[in-house]
Amino acid sequence: MSIKVSVIIPTYNAKETITRAVHSILHQSYQNFEIILVDDCSKDGTYDLLKTLEKQDSRIHAYQNKENKKSAYTRNHAIKKSIGEYIMQLDDDDYCVKTRMEKQLKFLDDNKGFDFVGSNCFLFDQEGIYGNMESPTNPKKEDLLSTSPFINPSVMFRKKALQKVEGYRVSKETIRGQDYDLYLRMYAIGLHGYNIQEELIFYYKDSKSFSKSSFYYRIGEAKFRYRNFKKMNLFPKALPYVIKPLIAALIPNKILYWRHSKKGIGRKNNITN
Repeated sequence: MSIKVSVIIPTYNAKETITRAVHSILHQSYQNFEIILVDDCSKDGTYDLLKTLEKQDSRIHAYQNKENKKSAYTRNHAIKKSIGEYIMQLDDDDYCVKTRMEKQLKFLDDNKGFDFVGSNCFLFDQEGIYGNMESPTNPKKEDLLSTSPFINPSVMFRKKALQKVEGYRVSKETIRGQDYDLYLRMYAIGLHGYNIQEELIFYYKDSKSFSKSSFYYRIGEAKFRYRNFKKMNLFPKALPYVIKPLIAALIPNKILYWRHSKKGIGRKNNITN
C-alpha cells in the first residue's frame, strides 16, 4: 500500500518535546502515514533521540542538515524526502488531537477545489492550556492582507500544490515569516486553502513566543508583503499592510500575549482527544 500522508516535523533543540509530537502522530485514528523528522543541527542531543525514535517504528525517518539552515530550508528538506500524496505539518513543540489526520484527509479527498486545509488550535504553555486561536473558514486573498489566516503547524497540503510554488522560499527576508510568504505565493497563483472549525492541534505559545522581531526581519516582511500583494492585485488598499510589520515591532510583548490569552477557553490541564 502506498503512503498517503507524509508528516514533516522540522526540529531544533527539541529534546524535551519532540517525543510528545511524534507520539501524537503515532496515535492518530488514521494510520497510513510516514513521519519525516529533520534536525537542523541541534546542540542538545535531539538528533540522537530522533534516531532512537526511528528504531521504534518503521514509518519514522530521521535526517539531519549538514549545517544549521533555519526553518524554511529544513521544511523543504523534509518535503523532498517525503513520498506521500499529502504533506501534513507539525512543529516539534506542538501535538495533535487523535482525529486530526483523518479529518483533514477526508476534507481534501472530498473537496478537490481546495489545495490545503488547516484548523483552529488550542494554545498552551508550561502550565497548561490557556486559550484557543480561531482562523477564518474559507479565506479569500483579502484575508491575507493583515496576517496569515492559517496556523502553519495545523496545515495539510496536497504535495503537488507545494511543488507548484517550489515549497518554502529560503531567504533572509523570510526567516521570521516563511509560512506567511508561502501562503501569499500560493494564493498569488490561484491556489486556495480552508480551515476546519475545530481545534485539531495544541499550539505552544508562551510569553517568549510573542517577542518582537528586529526591524531587520520586519523590513524583510514588508518586502515580501509588497511583492506578493502586487502579484495578487491588492493595491492600493494593501499599502497600509505593507508598513504594518514596522509598526508591529513597536507593540510590547505583554500586549501580544494578553491578546491571545484573552481569546480562549480558560486554562485547563490536559485534553487528549
